[in-house]
Amino acid sequence: MIRDDIKSALVTAMKGGDKETTSTIRLIQAAIKNRDIEARTGKAPDDDDVLVSEVLQKMVKQRRESITMYEQGNRPELAASEAAEVAVIERFLPKMMDEAETKAAIEAIKAEIGASSIKDMGRVMAELKTRHAGKLDMSKASGLVKGALSKA
Repeated sequence: MIRDDIKSALVTAMKGGDKETTSTIRLIQAAIKNRDIEARTGKAPDDDDVLVSEVLQKMVKQRRESITMYEQGNRPELAASEAAEVAVIERFLPKMMDEAETKAAIEAIKAEIGASSIKDMGRVMAELKTRHAGKLDMSKASGLVKGALSKA
């Protein structure tokens, strides 16, 4: 499980004296803990790795946005710090589907549910998220689904 990998990486980083990695992993654990608290009020996901992956993907997205802003603000040292955090966080993310695999999954779902127009985008996206939640960047998938359905 991803949680176990994170805990063992924290111990390793602490023993190795790697302060940057230790602090980033502690941020990860805090974000996961916050998500666990939020999940108590709603339905918990069936797979814990999916929940952790969602948290990690959100953290990566936030840091990439920060990197862009820091670069625009001419603050390369802060952008480098955020990039280092992204590298640590991405170590725990499962392998993401590439564009070809994503397109194949979209085509399979399209054929399975009989999606033929852009009106079916919601159904395709919901099924895509159900099947491939932790292995897929949903924002990129959205554009691919839109493109696949507009051709149909």
